[in-house]
Amino acid sequence: MRSRSRLALALLAFLLAAPSIRASDSSFKLQNAWKLGGDASWDYLTVDATAQILHVARLNRVMLVDIRSGKLVTEINGINHAHGVAFDDLGKVGYISDGGAGTVLVFDRTTYKVLATIPAGKNPDSVLFEPTHHRVFAFNGLSHDATVIDAASNSVIATIPLPGKPEFSVTDRGGNVFVNIEDANAVLRLDADSLKITASWTLAPGKGPSGLAIDAAGHRLFSVCDNDKMIILDSRTGRILANPSIGEGADAVVFDAAHKLVVSSNGESGTMTIIQANGPASYTTVQILPTQIGARTMAADPTCGTLYTVSAALGPRPPASPSNPKRRPDILPNSFIVLAFSR
Repeated sequence: MRSRSRLALALLAFLLAAPSIRASDSSFKLQNAWKLGGDASWDYLTVDATAQILHVARLNRVMLVDIRSGKLVTEINGINHAHGVAFDDLGKVGYISDGGAGTVLVFDRTTYKVLATIPAGKNPDSVLFEPTHHRVFAFNGLSHDATVIDAASNSVIATIPLPGKPEFSVTDRGGNVFVNIEDANAVLRLDADSLKITASWTLAPGKGPSGLAIDAAGHRLFSVCDNDKMIILDSRTGRILANPSIGEGADAVVFDAAHKLVVSSNGESGTMTIIQANGPASYTTVQILPTQIGARTMAADPTCGTLYTVSAALGPRPPASPSNPKRRPDILPNSFIVLAFSR
């Protein structure tokens, strides 16, 4: 354990001294490393750009971190297994998917008090707010369906059966919702009005898709897969445009519209792959950014492009098991850290 702690400290020193193996004036570099500690694993990260708060789903709670100071503001507790956080378009409320309880929690974005608890399916994972119809979609990993919630009444209005296990989801903010189906190697398009599946597109040669991002203006989807591929496809037709290689263990991807950059967070490699979108079908890897082993999820501040990821000092990697198919190692106590990278 002590040797792993020394390794983690050495890695952090390396990050501070040499944050990019392809450094240039426009490259991302480590700006802050905030050690917050605390026990438990983590899942999705989400930035509330208006409040400048990073929301970290942390198993039995959501941690709220001020990204101006790196300080913990508060925690939203009383959760069985937090997966994701989404926000409405009015700046008033947020939504937390509680996979352990099979619910979606509605919270006030000023007081951080839970306002409502809404039943969902089994193990709600990704959650999003769709602004054209003011509906919340919770994608349920074990029951293979999506719970649709009316945001005005906080009531369930539909359950949409899905052809497999859903992973991350995005919206084009124009009435379409997209979701990766992990065990079908596919991405679905759903109509937010009719609540019907309107398309199903293969992601081959990608296998085991998880993270998903969208360039809504450019009509592009970016899906990161378990076989170290990012699949880029047209969100109108499903045509695959490119399949660049990324690092191992990617679980999240973001699109920076201002700089036309696509970034994957690769937890097993301890890197981010940063890709420049040069045109409709031209994508070039411009930087391999060292982060930390275990930093598999991330979020971006849309106002400035700063990237946030989290990790911790980790124990030995266990063999695969039904309860831990991705062989995620134990987290060493009080080692949880937030890393912030900017240009």
